[in-house]
Amino acid sequence: AVFSLRGKPLNSYGMSKKIVYENEEFNLLQAALNIEESMEDLRYNNIVIATDADVDGMHIRLLLITFFLQFFPEMIKEGHLYILQTPLFRVRNKKETIYCYSEQEKRDAIEKLKPKPEITRFKGLGEISPDEFKNFIGETIRLDPVMLDKSTSIEKLLEFYMGKNTPDRQTFIINNLKVELDVVEAN
Repeated sequence: AVFSLRGKPLNSYGMSKKIVYENEEFNLLQAALNIEESMEDLRYNNIVIATDADVDGMHIRLLLITFFLQFFPEMIKEGHLYILQTPLFRVRNKKETIYCYSEQEKRDAIEKLKPKPEITRFKGLGEISPDEFKNFIGETIRLDPVMLDKSTSIEKLLEFYMGKNTPDRQTFIINNLKVELDVVEAN
């Protein structure tokens, strides 16, 4: 089953369940998953968050994970929540199509499909047709489990990443920033 969100979800950090459920998207989401009363009623064993592979998609993932951590942490603790990796590129020739999730995979695919493969950069899931989508959610699906270390304090985690401590978070990001340069190929 697919539950599609309309727009960016609410940042539920620090809000009560009552206020969050006044948000139609979250109310419908918890109803679709059947998790209001108990995790034992969870309708699906694996919940997969599928977003664009860009900054906006990452933000949406973070907002959804915040919702689950704050109100349904057992879903994560019991291993039900996953992130779908979505391809950044499609490299193909007349015989083969390869979906690539990084610049390195793209370079490897170009090398494999020489001499002149067609390269498509995906900007979002909306650019991928339903027929094409099923090609990378089959046997080669890439799912990253959302996990919590047993010693992690959910409250401290959410406060740090979603709270009002902007200077501390900014310092953390700057100190842990990794820059990945795009490689531009000349034809």
